[in-house]
Amino acid sequence: MYAIVEIAGQQFKVEKKDEIFVHRLEGDPGTKVEFSEVLLVDNDGAITVGAPHVEGTKISGKIIEHARGDKVIVFKKKRRKGFQKETGHRQDFSKILIENITLKGAVKKEKKAVKEVKTSEPETV
Repeated sequence: MYAIVEIAGQQFKVEKKDEIFVHRLEGDPGTKVEFSEVLLVDNDGAITVGAPHVEGTKISGKIIEHARGDKVIVFKKKRRKGFQKETGHRQDFSKILIENITLKGAVKKEKKAVKEVKTSEPETV
């Protein structure tokens, strides 16, 4: 099962036990977070598309850590004027572990154990 969820203005495809980087969220590492802006859910082939969101569906997760991205250099120059300006930027991110995808009215499928019976007698044709 996977879902497409909107987190901090961006869309992410998430599954259970995924670790994703999103723009920095409020909260300390270890804090539980919940997202209700689910746009699409695929439950073993049964696809549900929201208009704009799927009602009753929630994605729960936990903030693992806060990190910073690679430095991006911004260099500006105007030729023949002697103007040069160099600045840098590092984006703040939060690493999130997706713990559960909850559907409204979803039925959990039980896996049946298949038992194989071995016989000691060889089959005759």
